[in-house]
Amino acid sequence: MLKPDFIKEGDKIAIVSTARKIDIKEIEDALYILKQWKLVPVVGATIGLTNHQFAGTDEERRSDFQKMLDDQEIKAIWCARGGYGTVRIIDDIDFSQFRKHPKWIIGYSDITVLHSHLHNLGFCSLHAPMPVDIHKGTRESIDTLRDAIFGRNITYTVSPSKKNIPGICTGQLIGGNLSMLYSMCGSGSSLNTSGKILCIEDLDEYLYHIDRMLQNLKRNRYFEGLSGLIVGGMTKMHDNNIPFGKKPKQIILDIVKEYGFPVVFKFPMGHIEDNQTLIFGAQASLQITKNEVKLKYL
Repeated sequence: MLKPDFIKEGDKIAIVSTARKIDIKEIEDALYILKQWKLVPVVGATIGLTNHQFAGTDEERRSDFQKMLDDQEIKAIWCARGGYGTVRIIDDIDFSQFRKHPKWIIGYSDITVLHSHLHNLGFCSLHAPMPVDIHKGTRESIDTLRDAIFGRNITYTVSPSKKNIPGICTGQLIGGNLSMLYSMCGSGSSLNTSGKILCIEDLDEYLYHIDRMLQNLKRNRYFEGLSGLIVGGMTKMHDNNIPFGKKPKQIILDIVKEYGFPVVFKFPMGHIEDNQTLIFGAQASLQITKNEVKLKYL
């Protein structure tokens, strides 16, 4: 798995939206942070564009992303926000120049489409906070983003959950938003998870739908040969008037119990304030004990 060159002071970082619309005022904190890190922000044409809920038409969003992807002076693309829309343009993006001059693609949530696609092309990317919500992030979430793009060492130590399944495993980190992973099954962006550590998180979903999505991943053999499972925020979950009868942790445990790989819950990733940056595609070691959880890159 290839890693793009790490960022250095003075490099240009593009901010674009491949999904939901966003105003320039909503990225002011991100612009300030990039300048504090002595980087040069380049605001894409999609910032401020509106086409119903999208940041411009499909073609406008594709064109903006393509322009930044092909520009060799741009060393990273920081996706402004998620929502929905990246899947509508992914098959029309030309990655030929990116293959020659790879750069970091940064984001989470709907940006899982890009992470998965890039993984299948053989490139690492960053599952990380985005400009729309960087102001809500913990110090750790911002620090891990800075450390990741500058190539500094990152390790993660997490308090244990009673529901964790202890164990030690290694593998490439992959995954992202559960709803997006579910929606890509059967497509060219679907993941081969064998021997890897799968990360999942989600927001604003019904409990029965969490079960349905995981059942679909199981039927698509996502859990066969999996090295380990990292579960981040399962945020703002809903139930029906007739309760589903299980919370997210139990839904997950019931589905994966037959496989025997280690599982960690409440990892700092996803739609939470402590959304720490993960290097997708990087080889990592995950150690889960009753007292502590540690993730480090190899």
